[in-house]
Order: sequence, then C-alpha cells, then structure tokens
Amino acid sequence: MPIKPPVPYTPEVESVEEDEQKTIAELNETFDIILDKTAEDYGHAVRSVHAKAHGILEATMTVKDDLPPELAQGLFARPGTYKTYMRISTNAGDILPDAISLPRGLALKVVDIPGGRLPDAEGSTQDFVMVNSPVFQAKNTKKFLGSLKMLAKTTDRMEGTKEVLSDALQGINTALETVGLSSPTVQSLGGAPDGDPLGQTYYTVTPFRYGDYIAKFSLRPVNRDLTALTGKQIDTKDQPDAIRDAVQAEMQHLAGEWEFCVQLCRDLEKQPIEDPTTQWDENDAPFMAVATLRAEPQDSWSDANVQKVDEAMRFSIWTGLAAHEPLGNINRACKATYAHSAKFRASFNRCPIHEPTS
Repeated sequence: MPIKPPVPYTPEVESVEEDEQKTIAELNETFDIILDKTAEDYGHAVRSVHAKAHGILEATMTVKDDLPPELAQGLFARPGTYKTYMRISTNAGDILPDAISLPRGLALKVVDIPGGRLPDAEGSTQDFVMVNSPVFQAKNTKKFLGSLKMLAKTTDRMEGTKEVLSDALQGINTALETVGLSSPTVQSLGGAPDGDPLGQTYYTVTPFRYGDYIAKFSLRPVNRDLTALTGKQIDTKDQPDAIRDAVQAEMQHLAGEWEFCVQLCRDLEKQPIEDPTTQWDENDAPFMAVATLRAEPQDSWSDANVQKVDEAMRFSIWTGLAAHEPLGNINRACKATYAHSAKFRASFNRCPIHEPTS
C-alpha cells in the first residue's frame, strides 16, 4: 500500500478541553510539592522532571542537502550547521540511584536558529525534548495529573524500597517484551530497561507543527561507536551514578553520530494529535532523516559544562520556532509547567537561566 501524503497543518487539528487551564494549574501545584521537597533536601533546586543528568555533550547538527519540499520545513528548510547542546537524563523529579531504572531522556538545544519565534520564546535556539520510548504513559493531562500526584507523595522517600520495586518491575517488563509487548506504565514506575543511553533511540512522543505539516521527531545512533552500545546493560548495583560514570568513560574516546528523523502525520485517525499513548506505526508514517548530529570525544561531565548547561540553561519544547509549535494537550501543559520549574530554580539557586549563542 502506498504511503499517504502528509496531512497539512491547520489550527483545527488540536482539540482544547474546556477545563484544561484548571488541570494545568493543578499540575503546577503538584510540581511545587516536588520542587519544594527536593530543594529542602538538597539545599539546591533541581528540575521538577528529569532532575538527574548523566551527561552533557557539545555537538554539531548538520541539516541535510536537497531535502524534498515536505521535509524542508522550519529549522530544516535549508542546509546549515549549528552548535548543539545535549543533556542525557532520567525522568524523575528527584535525584535517585541509577539502580532505580526509569525512562531516560535526551534534550537538545540547537543554537542560533533564524526564523519567527513562538510566543514568549527567548533567544534564538530550538529545543527538542525526547525519551527512550515512542509513547507517553498518560493519554491526557488529567491522567498525567493523577500519576504525578502519586509520584509527588513518594518523592525522595524509601530509596531502598524503590530499588527492590524497580528490580521486580524490570523483570515484568522483560517478560512482556519477550511476547512482543511493552508497558509504558511499568517502565515509568521503575521497570525501564537499564541500557547504555548512548546506544538508545529517543522520541518526542508528542506531535509538533512541522512548517506546513505535522510531525514527531526521533534521534537514533548510527555510527559503529554508538550502535555497539545498543542493548548494553550498565551494572548499577551499589553504584548510584553508574550511568554518568559509564558515559563519561565512553565519551573520552568515542565519537557519537546520530540521525535526527522526522515522522510526518499522514492520517489523523491513525496518528492522533491529542493522544500520545498511541504509537504512530512506521509502516504508515515512516521516520526520515533530515539532519545528523556529531559529538567528538570529550569530557561529558566537565565542571564548566555542568555549570553552563545543567545549571544555567533550561530545555523547553516551547523554546523555538513558530514553525515547530508543540501540539496536543500534553504539550500545551508543558508551556506553563516548564516555565514554572525554571523560575523556581533560578530564584532558589540565585542563578539566572538564559539562552546561549554560539
């Protein structure tokens, strides 16, 4: 069956619920519980999600030449090379031992991007925030709020119990995967595979405007240095920062190369905008590479980059071009909640957060 043409973007592809702002306000209140608790415990404010970083990389994004018109959109409308920062993380709002195996994240900040900006988007950067799963664990903001309230009650408590639970959940997730199934819920509670983050593929899980069209994004390792790490397990037993140590050791000598890929929406029923728990089937909507990222050997946990990137920057899907406007209720909720978290960190730590230039 031939691949359908991409669906044109119009504002009507989104469906806003009447009480969405009320739910977003409750999300901020719940995030405050996490922010206040962790700041009190650490004496230092951390992010309300993806608090623990495992590596900070400097890379170069190169947009491909001669892209077809449907792919030559927004940031990728013309060839170019851009400095990029990469932050590898774990999705919890507290800083946990790596043995508690939660989904891993990878955020990109592409620097000095020309073009019209999203409302309130500072600087001239384009951010992408991804996780190592193609789907989100909650269908909408209300269901996410319920999960977040549960997580807020366990923030920074019972680390030993969390490790035991994580071991059990990893076994359940492995059993599910052997029969061709996986559970984002099980993974979000601590059953995610504990593989090397440099060898994994990352996804935005939610859709975005892609110039004239609609898309999800992914980042996949392509060179031998990285693909050799795909599926590699890191021993986290009695090593709370095992992933950070492994990434730092590996990046001292290897070069990383990834493809940045676009998955265009081609059928709004099969590829819905408002339900991020639905995986867009690649047979109907294939991922296509539009750029490459390359990171040369480096110290992935240098004091300078930890301060510059982990402390003094924020990564938000609402920092970027109007051509890549976030779509769907989960993305709409992220605008206020990410800004809220960043404002709290800046105030508590007395460290202004800013957008970089090259």
